[in-house]
Amino acid sequence: MTRATAVRAVLAVAVLLVAVVITLTMSPRLGLDLQGGTRIVLQARDSDTVKADRETTDRTLEVLRQRIDSLGVSEPTLTRSGEDRIIVELPDVQDPRQAAEVIGRTAQLSFHAVEGPGTEKPETGEPGADDSGTEGAEGKKKPPVPAPSTGPGELTLADEQGRSLALGPSRLSGAGVDDATAAFDAQSGAGWSVSLTFRKDAGQDWKKLTGEAACHPAGDDRRRVAIVLDEKVISSPQVDPSVGCQVGLPSGTTRITGSFSADEARDLALLIKGGALPVPVEIVEQRTVGPTLGAAAIEASAQAALIGAAATALFITVVYRLFGALAAVALGAYGVISYAALVALGVTLTLPGLAGFVLAIGMAVDANVLVFERAREECADRPKRTLRSALTTGFQKAWSAVADSNATTLIAAGLLFFLGSGPVKGFGVTLAIGVVASMFSALVIARALTEIAANRRFVSDYRGVNGIGRPGAVRTWLVRKDPQMFRRPVRWLVVSAALVAVALAGIVVRGIDLGVEFTGGRLVEYSTSRPVDVETARDTLSAAGFKDAEVTTAGDGDLSVRTGKLDNDGEHALRSAIAEEGGETKKVRDELIGPSLGDELRRNALIALGVAVAVQLAYLAVRFRWTFAVASVVAMVHDVILVVGAFAWLGRPVDGIFLAALLTVIGYSVNDSVVVFDRVRELWGANRKTPLDTIARRAVLQTVPRTVNTGMGALFILAALAVLGGDSLADFAVALLIGIVVGTWSSVFTAVPGALALERSAKAPPPPVPGKGKGTARGKARTVRRDPLDNGARV
Repeated sequence: MTRATAVRAVLAVAVLLVAVVITLTMSPRLGLDLQGGTRIVLQARDSDTVKADRETTDRTLEVLRQRIDSLGVSEPTLTRSGEDRIIVELPDVQDPRQAAEVIGRTAQLSFHAVEGPGTEKPETGEPGADDSGTEGAEGKKKPPVPAPSTGPGELTLADEQGRSLALGPSRLSGAGVDDATAAFDAQSGAGWSVSLTFRKDAGQDWKKLTGEAACHPAGDDRRRVAIVLDEKVISSPQVDPSVGCQVGLPSGTTRITGSFSADEARDLALLIKGGALPVPVEIVEQRTVGPTLGAAAIEASAQAALIGAAATALFITVVYRLFGALAAVALGAYGVISYAALVALGVTLTLPGLAGFVLAIGMAVDANVLVFERAREECADRPKRTLRSALTTGFQKAWSAVADSNATTLIAAGLLFFLGSGPVKGFGVTLAIGVVASMFSALVIARALTEIAANRRFVSDYRGVNGIGRPGAVRTWLVRKDPQMFRRPVRWLVVSAALVAVALAGIVVRGIDLGVEFTGGRLVEYSTSRPVDVETARDTLSAAGFKDAEVTTAGDGDLSVRTGKLDNDGEHALRSAIAEEGGETKKVRDELIGPSLGDELRRNALIALGVAVAVQLAYLAVRFRWTFAVASVVAMVHDVILVVGAFAWLGRPVDGIFLAALLTVIGYSVNDSVVVFDRVRELWGANRKTPLDTIARRAVLQTVPRTVNTGMGALFILAALAVLGGDSLADFAVALLIGIVVGTWSSVFTAVPGALALERSAKAPPPPVPGKGKGTARGKARTVRRDPLDNGARV
């Protein structure tokens, strides 16, 4: 064992031990889509006097934190996103109506003197109508409608009982409230009350306000003080008769009493204590996931990971025998290391992130396959060289393709994180961690294991055992047949153009079914105790007033209902209508996207795709010839159009998770093209006088086994996800399955013919001979890197 191998082995053992300890002692941080709960995104808006910026949004967040803490939600999370957005996560909250109502109260809390009964206007604008309230169509007395304000500082609002009150100007804001608590007084029999404490200056204002009110006789409306929030009187208590005129109530002795229930007293204290929001806020996104859906997704993903990983391990073991089995061991180590990294870094594991973690298992064998195929080539070209020497050369020559292919995947992961939204960011994080962990497992763990095995005489002598001593059957057959694929490259471009035309026809004819997060609206999924067919559900909802609701099936007999703008009360009415037919009805999933956020997400999706194309083009232009870069990007756009067109023909929704899959397809497509063009560059540099179409044919034949073998690893995982993942992950898996198939095709039959067509008009010389860079002086001997097992002796 060489020193380098020993260092790799020690490093691998140390990292694995740390990873195992983290895995056994720490628990992952699950997102709400896995543990169940409600996620609300608030958009801060400018008011007449205050601009919504980072500072005011931070102050708004702290006020909201006080309000939410008073709700009793366990471990709520509030964070600022960007300059003017606040993300609120409420674990285990399945009915967000109360939370949304408390959070969404936007106006400033204010205290007003009551100047007397207010003038009321009739509900209709007809002359002579009774202004004390009218009888409704059902014979029920409707509350009177307060008249609008008639002058500056004047306000007319209905009190808690619906009576109109004329209020004076605001005398005190909610910012002056220091604390408000609900308490039960059992000794005096007063029941539930709310105690108020004001800050120093505000306490004097409160004392003056109540002292002025106390100058009026008991029972007079003017002896009341109105507490107003969101242009609604939440409480208008009378000042106690024991309080003298101009004396007022000291801050610490103020209690609001009345016939409160426990919930009413707590809600009132919560609203008063929550106080004023520095700026108004609007709910632009609200998602609710039931705990059963998240548990089912975790179980399905775990099953898919185990089945897919087992199939991938079996496949590479069959193809590469002993070294394949060692790579499978490294694959298991990769799973432990990447999971431990997610846990140690405190990454929130979301549903797309979980899918990314599972997918990365299938992609983790990519580097090993590249190395093993290179080592097979070395053994075939020089049969007498040692197995260890061939393996070392395989790692050296594969490094360029491994680095470039993983760099393109990291670019895609970075775009997902910076341009994605919500859970899609989690997919970008787990994908990036998976790429780094797969590099470590392939270049450190797998290399240490295979180098130790290669030093064993039995493994070295029996080349049918080690798996790399002989070329693979597929490559041998292709080399023997030597198909002339690129004699007429234009015909392959015509085939690709025809496929693009079919995809575009699907987009035009069938249209793209944009998900609710791109269009705005609400999507709710329900499970019912009794089966309800789609037509019955549509008729029931139409009769209940939801004529525009789109009803489809989801999961195992669940109902998915999509509507336009629908608030939480409307959703409650919709669920009640379904319950009439389906019995006990539970909400499995709920997504509410405001129209402004829908437009923004749709715009960001297009920006993400455009940036992905530009960044990949720039990277490839730096690493390769411009012709290769343009051809790779054309193939990538070809893949994107085919995947979107396939979803249009299949009628599947295009949403945020689909966008994550599409950006992953972009990375995978460029990954395949990079491997082919890396080989073209190498062969062309070494054979500068050979026609480029011949070079391209050889490069493709040499890299096809790698392309197929790495694709199979991902396909096993994705097939398991598509079958076991349910509706939540099926569309993601299907998009990637289609993307991998078309990406494998385009890397050979679109990118390479495109590069050949561009090179015919290009005037750039062939690439330099490998090893002769710009810094090599003419006439000087080039330094040759010696085989690690070669001591330099010659006879």
